[in-house]
Amino acid sequence: MSQTTFSIFYDGPSLRDGVMDVRDLAPALMSVGQLFDAANTVLNSEQVSVNVNVRATGEGSFEIFLELAQTYGQQLSGLLSGDTITAALNLKELVLVGAGGVGGLIWLVKKLKGRKPDKIEKIDGGRVRVTIGDETFEVPMKLLQLYQDLPVRDALHRLVEKPLKSDGVDTFGVNGKGGRELTVTEAESEYFAQPEVPIEVLVEDTRRAAFSIVSLAFKEDNKWRLHDGNAPISALISDENFLYRVDTNQISFAKGDVLICEVRMTQTRGREGLKTEYVVEHVVEHKPAGRQMALFFSQDEQSEDEPN
Repeated sequence: MSQTTFSIFYDGPSLRDGVMDVRDLAPALMSVGQLFDAANTVLNSEQVSVNVNVRATGEGSFEIFLELAQTYGQQLSGLLSGDTITAALNLKELVLVGAGGVGGLIWLVKKLKGRKPDKIEKIDGGRVRVTIGDETFEVPMKLLQLYQDLPVRDALHRLVEKPLKSDGVDTFGVNGKGGRELTVTEAESEYFAQPEVPIEVLVEDTRRAAFSIVSLAFKEDNKWRLHDGNAPISALISDENFLYRVDTNQISFAKGDVLICEVRMTQTRGREGLKTEYVVEHVVEHKPAGRQMALFFSQDEQSEDEPN
């Protein structure tokens, strides 16, 4: 097992007595564990497990002492450089403060300031050269992998940005042997926002289908609740002519009515995972519920046979 210790702190007017609201502290502490879990998964897959334990608190601001422990099998070939004593230390440095003249993940987030690099080049020694604007610098490939990983960035957001949005909290930092090694101010917290995830369209299909009406919505952009015979769906009605006829009471609905529709189904993937949306582009027919049994002939045929 490999171990190291470190401390993080929050500072600001409301924390000078060493007291922090548990509603801010609990998510922050959870995010520390989630951050190292996610970072460890990126670098070591499932070959290594990590634990982050709280040791104590300090005074003056709100300081949290933590212990990072790695446990792994004998067959691990050292994705993090160093032996079993320094592996946890290297993980801490990659995520928090950096080493060897190169900053860690927090430093890189502050360096890029939410900007997208203009160019990234692989170079020797497991490193990459990053160009943004007229500035070029080199970082370990592993550090770039952490920066690009969404679970890592989401946990970092909860650790840094969210607490700094609380009243009376204006600084996040990491303490080292010589004092404060790294700080993030309230003004810099926006760099730690959750990265935008582009919406990817997976499936888009238009088909004709029949729906019963569960509930109607008469406000703009409100979705109707429809049922296709198997499951309910929420659908945006974009057929303006149909909506006009509904608004002007040219169409009325009763239980059991059915709409024959041209409906577009779109499935997308984004930050929240898979999402399915329905848009009724054209209502082909409104079929009222049947109120009479069909026997041997229609009403029109019956009227023709009646004497004048």
